[in-house]
Amino acid sequence: MEPYYAGWLSLLPPVIAIVLALLTKEVISSLLLGIISGVVIYCVGTDAPSLLMGTLSITFDTMAGKVDFNILLFCTLLGALVYVISLAGGTKAYGQWATKRIRNKKAALLSTSGLGAFIFIDDYFNCLTVGTVMKPVTDTYKISRAKLAYIIDATAAPICIIAPISSWAAAVGSNLKATGAFTSDFAAFVSTIPYNFYALLSLTMVVMVSMGNFDFGSMLRAEKRAAQGELGSAEAKGQDLNASDKGMVLDMLLPILALIVFAVLGLLYSGGYWGKDPAFHTLSAAFGNCSASKALVWASFGALGVAFLLFVPRGLLSMHKFMDGAVEGMKAMMPANIILVLAWTISGVCRDLLQTPEFVKTIVSADGGMTGGLLPAAIFIVAGFLSFSTGTAWGTFGILIPIVVPVAQAIDPSLVVVSLSATLAGSVFGDHCSPISDTTILSSAGAGCNHLEHVSTQLGYACIVAACCIVGYLVAGFTQANLWLSLGSAFVLMVIMLIVLHRMSERRLARERKEEAQA
Repeated sequence: MEPYYAGWLSLLPPVIAIVLALLTKEVISSLLLGIISGVVIYCVGTDAPSLLMGTLSITFDTMAGKVDFNILLFCTLLGALVYVISLAGGTKAYGQWATKRIRNKKAALLSTSGLGAFIFIDDYFNCLTVGTVMKPVTDTYKISRAKLAYIIDATAAPICIIAPISSWAAAVGSNLKATGAFTSDFAAFVSTIPYNFYALLSLTMVVMVSMGNFDFGSMLRAEKRAAQGELGSAEAKGQDLNASDKGMVLDMLLPILALIVFAVLGLLYSGGYWGKDPAFHTLSAAFGNCSASKALVWASFGALGVAFLLFVPRGLLSMHKFMDGAVEGMKAMMPANIILVLAWTISGVCRDLLQTPEFVKTIVSADGGMTGGLLPAAIFIVAGFLSFSTGTAWGTFGILIPIVVPVAQAIDPSLVVVSLSATLAGSVFGDHCSPISDTTILSSAGAGCNHLEHVSTQLGYACIVAACCIVGYLVAGFTQANLWLSLGSAFVLMVIMLIVLHRMSERRLARERKEEAQA
C-alpha cells in the first residue's frame, strides 16, 4: 500500500481512540474505531474504488503486517507461567515469606521500585515480571493496584532508556548510527543519560512517592479505597485459585530466576555472542545486535519448562492440572494481547499509511529562526506529543533522531547532546502516559489493574515530571547545557509541586469527608 500524506488529519485516529476511551471507559472498541477512522481517511484520500471493502481489507492487512508475534507469544507464555506458579502455591508461599520480612507499606513500595529498577534489560519483561513477583506483597499491605501499576510503568521504560545494556540502548544506537554524526554510537548514547531528565526525575518521583506517600488526585483516592480493602477494579486471576498448600518460596523464585537468566542468555545468543563473527563477541556488541522479542519467547518457554520439572515430579501439580493451568493462564492474557494488537495497528495506520512522521517533520524542521535556547524544550514537547499520539517511544525517536541531529548542529552545535536527550526523554514521556502504549497496557496487565484506571491515576505524576523537564530543558538551552543548573532546577520544582499537590489533595479529601458526614 502506498502511503498518503494526510497532514493534520493523520492525528485524528489516535485522538479519536483516546477521547473515546476516556469517555466510554472501554479500550478495545475505542482503538478499533480509531483504526477504522484512519483507514477511512486513507481510502478517501487515495480514491479507493470501494470504501467499504477497501477499509476492511486495508485494516486487516495493516493489522497482519504490524503484529509482533514473538511479543504475543511471550505475553501468552508468561501468563501461563504466572498461573501455574500460583496454582502450585508458590505465590502464596512467597507472599507469606515476604510479609514477614517486608514489615510495612513503605518497605513494600521501595522493594517494588528496586526490583523494577533492577530489571533493566527490557521494558516488556520488566512490566510483567515485577507485577508477578510483588503483587502478593503489595496486596498484603493494602497498596492499590493502581499504585503498583504506576511503579511498574515508571520503572520500565525510564530505566531501560538510561541503561547502556538494554534492548532500548540497542534501538537508540541503531538510530544514532544511521545519522553518521558520531564516531561511537555507544558513547553518544551514554552522553545522553545525564540529560535524560524525564527518566531521572521519574525514578526520583517513584522513590519519593514510595518513601513519603506523596499521593494526590485520583491516585490518593485509589489509595484511600485500598486502605479499606478495595485494591482495584480488576483483580488478577489466580488469587482465588485452589492453590497447593505444599508450595515453597523457591517454587516462585526459581522459575522467575530462570526467566531472567534465560532472557539474558537469549539476548546474548541472538546477538551473536557465541556466533562465528568476532565483532559480536563482547557484551555491548551482542546486546546491540540482539533480538529482544525472540530472546523473551525463548526465556518464557524455558522458565515454563523449569516450572514443569519443579512442580509435576514433586506432586504439587499433576500433569493434567499443570497443562490446564497453563491454558487458563494463556486465556487470562487474551485481553492484553488484543489491546496490544490494536495499539500496534493504530500506530501502523498513522505512521505507514497517513505519514504522521512526515507531518511532524514539517513542524520540527520549520524552526522559523528558533533560538538555540528554546530548541531542547521544543524537541521534548514534540517528541512527547508524537509518542503519546502513536503509543510508541521507539517509533518516535526513530523518526526524530535523524531530524534533530542536523537541526541542532545548524542552530547550536553545543546543544546536540541535550537535544538528543530531549528527544529520548519526550519519547519516553509520551509512551509512559499514552493509553495506547504497549508498556502502559502491559503494566496494567502485570499489576492486575483496570487499564483506564492506571492511565488516569498515573497521568498526574507523568505530567508533573514533564512540566519540570520543560523547565530543565529551557535552563539547559540558555546556559549552554549546564547540567547542574538545568537538572537541579527541574528537581527542586518537582519536589515543590509534589508537596503542594499532596497537601491540596489531602485538604480536599478531608473537606469532602466532612461534607459527607454532615449530610
